[in-house]
Amino acid sequence: MVDIKVTLVGGKTHSVDSSDAAFQAAGALALREAAAAAKIQLLEPVSSVVISVPDDYVGAVMSDLSGRRGRVNGTNAIEGEGTEILAEVPDQELLRYAIELRALTAGTGHFRRSYLRHEPLPK
Repeated sequence: MVDIKVTLVGGKTHSVDSSDAAFQAAGALALREAAAAAKIQLLEPVSSVVISVPDDYVGAVMSDLSGRRGRVNGTNAIEGEGTEILAEVPDQELLRYAIELRALTAGTGHFRRSYLRHEPLPK
């Protein structure tokens, strides 16, 4: 969850009747009630990815990215080395990407990624 604020309006402690577990249970119930009223959406992390591949493999890599729910933002020609593909891809889709990129490019492709933002999960 992001942008959440919780305010404790009241509560008292008593040496016999109060316990840490009681306050935790009250907080959990309040959070559950607030979450139901707020129409919560699940979010997933999205990374910015820069993939360097020889020109022969650009089509295969771009096709693979679209199958991974990736959005290609552009390409740059790298003189003498091939093409650099700029994309945004959900982190879930990148778990085994290094292995699969090597398979797609006969071991010649490599990539780097960095956290970009969180986005709602698709329905």
